[in-house]
Amino acid sequence: MFEAPVTVDGRGHLLGRLASVVAKELLGGQKVVVVRCEQITISGSLVRNKVKYMQYKKKRHNTNPKRGPYHFRSPARIFWRTVRGMLPRKTARGEEALARLSCFEGIPAPYDKKKRMVVPNALQVIRMAPGRRFCVLGRLSEEVGWPHAELIKRLEAQRKIKSEAYYVDKKAAKQLKDKATAEANLAAVAPVLEEYGF
Repeated sequence: MFEAPVTVDGRGHLLGRLASVVAKELLGGQKVVVVRCEQITISGSLVRNKVKYMQYKKKRHNTNPKRGPYHFRSPARIFWRTVRGMLPRKTARGEEALARLSCFEGIPAPYDKKKRMVVPNALQVIRMAPGRRFCVLGRLSEEVGWPHAELIKRLEAQRKIKSEAYYVDKKAAKQLKDKATAEANLAAVAPVLEEYGF
């Protein structure tokens, strides 16, 4: 139905609100890729959210813990699990919808050159009252045992340098093109164009 996946930048979005919008899109047949999951925010202080996570971490299978529940620690998997809870995942339709979702920390290779969207209904600055407490998903993940926070920060710093260089080159090329268009004498070329039927 939909060919190209939509790339959503998770930075500055609220976890639950973004997850609900993404779940709805997935059920409609849209492929969705969510990048920078470590910068998604959660309402409530870090201490409160850490306590909630630790309570969830205590839940285990009585006889064989290998059967679940699985306590995901990486931000991408925490977001993925939040979306999973909003889908009818035990039906064929829900299973297919969940397969259309991809989540990443940082912005990996193919998606760093794609246009990234925001979801206005899920942005923290719009949906949360100023002064309310919140915490960042990456920080929470770090606190509960996610070991790759430093690596992601390093890779993101490298990506931003490359991105800045690309933007400077693109801006320079656009200025040259605009200058050439402004200097071009189109009035002199008009009779020749009319002769050839343009």
